[in-house]
Amino acid sequence: MTQQVHPVDEVLAPPKLFTLGLQHVLVMYAGAVAVPLIVGRALKLEPADVAFLISADLFVCGLVTLIQSLGATQWFGIKLPVMMGVTFAAVGPMVAMANANGGPEGARAIFGAIIAAGIISILIAPFVSRMLRFFPPVVTGTIILVIGVSLMRIGINWIFGNPVGPTAPMVVDPAHADWLKAVTEGAGAGTISGLPELPAKFSAAATLPNEAYAPLGNVAVSTVVLVSILLIARYARGFLCNISVLLGIVIGAVIAVALGKMTFAKVADAAWFGMITPFHFGMPTFDLVMVVTMVLVMIVVMIESTGMFLALGDMTGKPVTQPMLSAGLRTDGLGTLIGGIFNTFPYTSFSQNVGLVGVTGVRSRFVCVAGGAILIVLGLVPKMGALVESIPTMVLGGAGLVMFGMVAATGIRILAGVDFTRRNNLFIVAVSLGMGMIPLVAPDFKQWMPHEIHPLIESGILLASIAAVILNAFFNGTQGSVAEAKSAAALADH
Repeated sequence: MTQQVHPVDEVLAPPKLFTLGLQHVLVMYAGAVAVPLIVGRALKLEPADVAFLISADLFVCGLVTLIQSLGATQWFGIKLPVMMGVTFAAVGPMVAMANANGGPEGARAIFGAIIAAGIISILIAPFVSRMLRFFPPVVTGTIILVIGVSLMRIGINWIFGNPVGPTAPMVVDPAHADWLKAVTEGAGAGTISGLPELPAKFSAAATLPNEAYAPLGNVAVSTVVLVSILLIARYARGFLCNISVLLGIVIGAVIAVALGKMTFAKVADAAWFGMITPFHFGMPTFDLVMVVTMVLVMIVVMIESTGMFLALGDMTGKPVTQPMLSAGLRTDGLGTLIGGIFNTFPYTSFSQNVGLVGVTGVRSRFVCVAGGAILIVLGLVPKMGALVESIPTMVLGGAGLVMFGMVAATGIRILAGVDFTRRNNLFIVAVSLGMGMIPLVAPDFKQWMPHEIHPLIESGILLASIAAVILNAFFNGTQGSVAEAKSAAALADH
């Protein structure tokens, strides 16, 4: 009598595996490449280095997906249909680190923090899997809402331009700059006398509108991308609806090419094949506060993964045991460790792909194994990274409003299931949301605080997470349950 194979362990025909695996890749692609674009540009890296980050991200996405879905020893891999990608939860802290210290040096510090957080996450994974009671929906929903709201700033700046640098809203009036230069040089040469010594770093204020900020052409392209995504989401069905964001970016890129705003020179110069080398920017550096910050991010990420895994177990009909859960969470840590080594970022299960399992009804984990193999191949083709890096930010801005807004909307949807007749829950959301907004509204609030703790408090996501956990424990105790975690995960699609 032959033993019946569980649908999760069923190996489909190669053509079907490839097609379904490619579908998983397309659903996650826009979200997967967004993080290296954001962090690479925040670090002010050269375009070639940003393209390398994208290729490294795709490569490690594929590698960690193989480990998670296929399994690697009894310690790593939950062996369910899971696609792994970079978590948006880490973006805020990493951008704060990049703003404090840019270039390759800043990259080494970020990757050092990620490597250390990955190692610690592997060690604490079994304990995190038992911490669900600290993260009921009122906490997870608030955290996800703050993540989305925090990321919206990035999408908006993609449309209009960054508030500092060449695209700042205001520039110095050339007449003012010329006058100041003449006075400074005259005082130095002795042709102008009677002036007090100019203060150090004295400069003219920016008072003229900058033509490079918020040009109407850029706003129009971003609007077309946004409208295209909404129309596709409204009228398309099935697979096309699931990749509406990706299709919107493609439409925007075509318009940008037609307007001469996007060229393929960098793509033509990029090689067809390139290895992803570890420590591309040099050996990592380790800062204690940065490491602590990234560990806190990973705890939040693993809690969210726990709910995702439990929901996926119900969805596939394969109950998730404690050893399976620990193996899955260890893989989050292992993926983060590998990410730091190969110049990329913290990893988690992509919830939109979990949702796709429910949409398609295909429960085989080998579909995600095929998706992982496709991602590895894409990561080894530098032309793909160069192509993504070439997309103008005005195109990404329209898609960013949707991608990051959907994260915030997911948090709201989770909070919709919270009992707000209990005023304590209102306090938890209100205060945590306010804490999360502090770095967005008052970015200089930390100027009199010790510089060593700046990376820890510059992220509104971390401030909101800490506040939500503490306030929930204060008002409600530790009442979270596995059922609540599953319910919250089932609502998440970011």
